[in-house]
Amino acid sequence: TVKTLSAAFKIASAISILGWILLFGYPLWPLAARTSVFTIAVAMLCVLYVWLVFFAKRHDAPGSKVKGGFSSLGGVINLFKSPRVVLAGWVHFLAFDLMVGLFIVTDAARLAIAHWWLIPALLLTLMFGPAGLLLYLAMRCVVVPGAFAITLF
Repeated sequence: TVKTLSAAFKIASAISILGWILLFGYPLWPLAARTSVFTIAVAMLCVLYVWLVFFAKRHDAPGSKVKGGFSSLGGVINLFKSPRVVLAGWVHFLAFDLMVGLFIVTDAARLAIAHWWLIPALLLTLMFGPAGLLLYLAMRCVVVPGAFAITLF
C-alpha cells in the first residue's frame, strides 16, 4: 500500500540523514561509534532495498505489473512507473551515495587531508552523488601532490 511505502520512505530518509550527520562529524566521533552506527545505517538501507525489490511486490497497485527493463531508456522509464520501484531506486541512491561519502572521508583521512576540505565535496555528494565524488577526486589531486598516481583503494 501507499501508506507502507510512505513509511518506508521516511525510515530510509531518516537512516540516511543519520549516516550523513555521522560523515560530516567524522573526526569528532570515536572510531567504534562511527563504525557501528555507519555499518548499521548502511545495512538497514540495504535490507530495505532487498525487501522492496524482492519481497514487497504486494504493495504495487492492484492488478498492475511492473514492466520494463535495463536494456533501453524506455524500459527503465517503464520500470519507474511503479511507486515501489521508484522507492527502491531512491533507497539505492541513498545507500550508494552514503558509501561514496564514507569512501571520501576514509580516503581523505588516509591521505591526511583536513576534514574541513571535504565539506563541499560531501555536500555535493549528498545532493548530486557523482558530482561530489568528482569534486573530491579533483580536490585530492590538488591537496595531495601525486595523489592521482595513488590508487583509490
